[in-house]
Amino acid sequence: PGFEAAELEATVHRLARTLVRRVRAERINSDDQALAMARKVAEKFPKPPGIRSVRFVTTQRARWGSYSPSTGVVRLHAALRELPPWVLEAVVAHELAHAFHSDHSAAFWGLVRRVCPKTDRANAFLEGVSWISERWERLPPVERALLAGS
Repeated sequence: PGFEAAELEATVHRLARTLVRRVRAERINSDDQALAMARKVAEKFPKPPGIRSVRFVTTQRARWGSYSPSTGVVRLHAALRELPPWVLEAVVAHELAHAFHSDHSAAFWGLVRRVCPKTDRANAFLEGVSWISERWERLPPVERALLAGS
């Protein structure tokens, strides 16, 4: 009982993607700069949420980040590592604010904006990043080259 060629190729591609993601995750999590930044952001809250670790993850697709108050773990989309620091700080502030408000109420946004005054700017930036990334492959090569600075 052997593998069909197509099945074997699909399995090899899946395993290769997993390996590449793991190597990338190890590389982008090789220092504690994000942990230090997150703790600095946490100190701006009236009652600082506890942070045990910060991990950039390569498997997150639908959200920019998450925070578990019970474990103190902040998980961040790997792409954030390449964005301006003020965007990363705003995402961390957003996630930590969920320790106080589980929703996106006016009180939640008020807290996030007090902790991180650049929140609205960062949200607009992330909306632009999301918009272009969703359309990147459909853009004509000329526009991709212009946007990429090539």
